[in-house]
Amino acid sequence: MEQDGQLQKRLTLPYLVLYGLGTIVGAGIYVLVGKVAGRAGMLAPVSFLLAAALAASAAAAYAEMSSRFPKTAAEAVYVREGLGVVPLAILAGCCVLITGMVSSAALSVGFAGYFKELVVLPQTALVVGVVALLVGVAIWGIKESAVAAAVITCIETGGLVLVIASGAGELDQLPARLPEMLPDLSGAHWIGILGGIFLAFFAFIGFEDMVNVAEEVHDAPRTMPLAIAITMVLAIVLYMGVAVVAVLAVPLDELAASDAPLVLVFERGTGLAGWPLTVIGSFAVINGALIQIIMASRVVYGMSRQGWLPEWLARVHPKTNTPVVSTLLVGAVILGLALAADVETLAQFTTMFTLSAFSLVNAALWRLKGRDPAPPASGFSLPRWVPGLGAVVSALFAVLTALDLAGRL
Repeated sequence: MEQDGQLQKRLTLPYLVLYGLGTIVGAGIYVLVGKVAGRAGMLAPVSFLLAAALAASAAAAYAEMSSRFPKTAAEAVYVREGLGVVPLAILAGCCVLITGMVSSAALSVGFAGYFKELVVLPQTALVVGVVALLVGVAIWGIKESAVAAAVITCIETGGLVLVIASGAGELDQLPARLPEMLPDLSGAHWIGILGGIFLAFFAFIGFEDMVNVAEEVHDAPRTMPLAIAITMVLAIVLYMGVAVVAVLAVPLDELAASDAPLVLVFERGTGLAGWPLTVIGSFAVINGALIQIIMASRVVYGMSRQGWLPEWLARVHPKTNTPVVSTLLVGAVILGLALAADVETLAQFTTMFTLSAFSLVNAALWRLKGRDPAPPASGFSLPRWVPGLGAVVSALFAVLTALDLAGRL
């Protein structure tokens, strides 16, 4: 390799919003809405709503931290600056790194589930092909990767709007069936709702990927919090619309059994062949996987820059301005994971490690605000109790997810 280059500030607000929306929308909604319905039944929209609340509290903490410390390996930097304990900082970085790789593996498997509806190929061949393609795009360049992600994000967001529109006729049932979708405060259905949250939360993962490209964003302290807020609002609106339409349009047992649940919703709502949604769903899933690969490679790069991983992992190619060695390493691990586990298990592992990182980041912000309550340059500042509560709730849900996962394995 030639003399090392440097990361370049090439991302603006629109690209950053599309980058974040691409990894959120490309994650769980196209793959896991049926699985959530399988656990929570008609209460699946409640699982999505509660998962959104949990994710939004963490997103707010990330927004403030990103305005204070716009760095790669962001979670590790946040924990080091807030808690001052390097082993915990390394743990936070490892949690995010594992999250990115496991999530990308889950999405690669999800892509195979959609794409085999169009082409008769072995799943192994599809997984190997898509991981190799995405690693190549990630190495190509951050602006080029962001442009590719932005284009696919527009397509996949349009796909969700198409699903909602195709099932709009089912909304006539909503007044009569609303009691089925509103739980009371007691009852065994909360076990199903909780199980649904463990999976639905995976669908909201993605805003934390945004902060790990902070060194490649113009005016990151101001741009990052605004981009996170816009991204989360758009994702929540789209997801709630899809979740409601899905449980109204398709019988729950069929929805839960499908590897391509939104194709079913489209077919039932329009009477047309579902191949357009299959194509869009395939793009959506691989877009999320691409962004996770980019994020994970930046975490490896950033931790290497901090001296927590071998120095050679921080090498940046002088022409592409991307961390090629880190990207190749991340791609190899993702491929191994994708060939070894099913999408539901990978999704729950992702949720568990993400919540662990969220708890550490919230705790770091709570501690930091006790020492330095002045708002950052962006002016975005949370009351101190918000990250305090977020640390406790995220830790609790991480433990519950781990227990649920242990019961399934």
